[in-house]
Amino acid sequence: MGLTTNMKALVAVCALSFAPAASADTLAGALTQAYDHSGLIDQNRALLRAADEDVAQAVSATLPVINWSIRATANEPRAPGADLISATARISGELTLFDNGQNQFAIDAQKELVLGTRQSLRDVEQQVLLRAVEAYMNVRRNFEFVALRRNNVRLITEELRAAQDRFDVGEVTRTDVSLAEARLASAKSLLAAAEGNLARSREEYRNAVGSFPGQLTPVSPAPVSRGISDAKAYAVRNHPNILEAQHAVKAAELNILRAEAAMKPSVTLDGFIAVDDEFEESVQLGVNVGGPIYQGGRLSSQVRQFMARRDASRAALHITRHNLEQEVGNAFATLEVARASRAASEEEIRAATVAFRGVREEATLGARTTLDVLEAEQDLFDARANQISAQADEVIASYALLSATGLLTAEHLNLPVQQYDPTAYYNLVKTAPTARSAQGQALDRVLQAIGD
Repeated sequence: MGLTTNMKALVAVCALSFAPAASADTLAGALTQAYDHSGLIDQNRALLRAADEDVAQAVSATLPVINWSIRATANEPRAPGADLISATARISGELTLFDNGQNQFAIDAQKELVLGTRQSLRDVEQQVLLRAVEAYMNVRRNFEFVALRRNNVRLITEELRAAQDRFDVGEVTRTDVSLAEARLASAKSLLAAAEGNLARSREEYRNAVGSFPGQLTPVSPAPVSRGISDAKAYAVRNHPNILEAQHAVKAAELNILRAEAAMKPSVTLDGFIAVDDEFEESVQLGVNVGGPIYQGGRLSSQVRQFMARRDASRAALHITRHNLEQEVGNAFATLEVARASRAASEEEIRAATVAFRGVREEATLGARTTLDVLEAEQDLFDARANQISAQADEVIASYALLSATGLLTAEHLNLPVQQYDPTAYYNLVKTAPTARSAQGQALDRVLQAIGD
């Protein structure tokens, strides 16, 4: 029997991890590649499938349980003519008719946990994409820092050469030459450190995205359409962490009802068909009504335990809400600082450029020392470095804000990826198909395709 449409979709989604790498020279390409090749996302998709199976197992408790057995016994002493060994084959079954909703509460609680696990997968997706953004921008930042450091070494080398020429004709002292030499040595050391930072950021990029970066293109900040108050309100309603915590509270409340139902009577139907070695059949069918009388306080303890877990879940929901509001506020503050820093650095670069050119011209006329030139050049370097960092920080902060509000997803970013359908596997297993059923065998093929 062929795969159903849902199964085919599930296999296609799970096979994405083995697709050829996409170009990651743009941020959209890097995010697409990170999404398609993230082991963390694959891991949490598997955890979601495991949670789906918990629902199937809870459903199975409401269905008939049928077992078979064969028993052989040796009889000694035995009646004249009787066989030494006698055997009996039996098929037995049991079905819960009424349990005060205990099994249904268990099913509903597992469904809430599945919904919470889906939200956890959404949050993992956000973590993967934000890490890719940070890796992308840090490579760009460190690449530009290396270029800036190299240019700095070149300029100081020229200043050293000019200082040496002026020293040769007696215009400056040996101190000026030594200052230039010391500054050049420091610049080379800082260049080596910048190159090390670039190498580390490239390794982080490969880990986050799946391949080493090429020539990364410039990036604009993500558009921010909400104010801080609206963003906080949106986050506490829609962020996957808050939704996961809400489902955890509901599951805990259902577990209390399940534990209370376990203290009440239940009704089961059971029976068997047996055949002995003389091919004589025996059939039995019965209804059992019963419930606990005394179990050492275990059932009452379970009720109290689930109540404590519910209280803990409610507290976790409260904590999550405040953490999200703080995260949104921090992201807004970081974004505003980066914007202000970028604007100030542009003005700083303009003024530092004019100052450096003027000081260098005055130095050629003897009105400025070599130290003055080196300090002016350092001011210009610092201004350019501040601008590079501010630009990278602004982009990272804008995407961090999206993450804090729960919008840093492949769907919201319109990434060209095959969206993972978290309901596909659930819909296949929610009725608890058996391994020998057509659906169960098809599921085995799906899991084999995922693992290959």
